[in-house]
Amino acid sequence: MTRWLWWLLAYASLGLGFIGIFLPGLPTVPFVLLAAFAAARGSQRLHAWLLAHRRFGPMIRDWQEQGAVSRRAKRLAIGMMTACAVLMFLTAPKWWMAAIGTAIMTITATWLWLRPEPR
Repeated sequence: MTRWLWWLLAYASLGLGFIGIFLPGLPTVPFVLLAAFAAARGSQRLHAWLLAHRRFGPMIRDWQEQGAVSRRAKRLAIGMMTACAVLMFLTAPKWWMAAIGTAIMTITATWLWLRPEPR
């Protein structure tokens, strides 16, 4: 039963990550990392496919082995968070709504920037 729950979480996370490629505001990388984590416990075939993937494989291996995020990925993520913050301030009905979202993204960006980079 537990294996099926991990399997379900892996495929659901991968699906959300795929949607995040096209939908602004929905992150791709955290869902792909969660999919790899869950797949390691629920689907060895999916886990092997993710590790061998041309685009996701290196990122997943860096995270699993070193807890590392590439500088390019950090810059891209923080740039997207900045763009979303600007967009929120331009469109939010109340300034404090945008401020809360921006504060959360600032904390996340700080944590992300402090992650080590791959060797």
